[in-house]
Amino acid sequence: MKYLIVGLGNIGPEYELTRHNIGFLTVDRLADKEGASWKSNRLAFKTEIKYKGRSLHLIKPTTYMNLSGKAVNYWMKELGIPKENILVIVDDVAIPFGKLRMRVKGSAAGHNGLKNIEDLTGGQDYPRLRMGIGDNFPKGRQVDYVLGRFSQQEFDELPMMMDKAIDMIFGFCTIGISQTMTQFND
Repeated sequence: MKYLIVGLGNIGPEYELTRHNIGFLTVDRLADKEGASWKSNRLAFKTEIKYKGRSLHLIKPTTYMNLSGKAVNYWMKELGIPKENILVIVDDVAIPFGKLRMRVKGSAAGHNGLKNIEDLTGGQDYPRLRMGIGDNFPKGRQVDYVLGRFSQQEFDELPMMMDKAIDMIFGFCTIGISQTMTQFND
């Protein structure tokens, strides 16, 4: 079984530790734990890990967040992975910081990265792991907030949150999305 695990984010040092890059940070942590190294490839940084007989193809699109669908669509087709075996890891301001929610499908909810994936893969019917970053920003300042760095308290709690996300990724690939949602969703 093959899976495409997509961490969303923006490339470049100015975005590295921002809330919008929590998808990148999570797949980086997973690759580090598994001793995998990233290679620059078509439209993404890519690596592969094996877990319980499954091949997990991890990508970090290099297209910038708002064009993430180009990389997802390319690698989905290149690897022959069906949409139900894709998991997109994304930040979500509508969920309190530290909370995680996996969904079988759903709307982009104003997230431009998810909107582009929908546009280029043909709809909302792909699994996603929404990682809560909270909404602690004044009206009209959402862009500054998501492109801002984590607070020290958030940064201290981030490893635990990412480790839970990694457990959910492994669950998605082994016990399936329904059981993973039942077991882990906040």
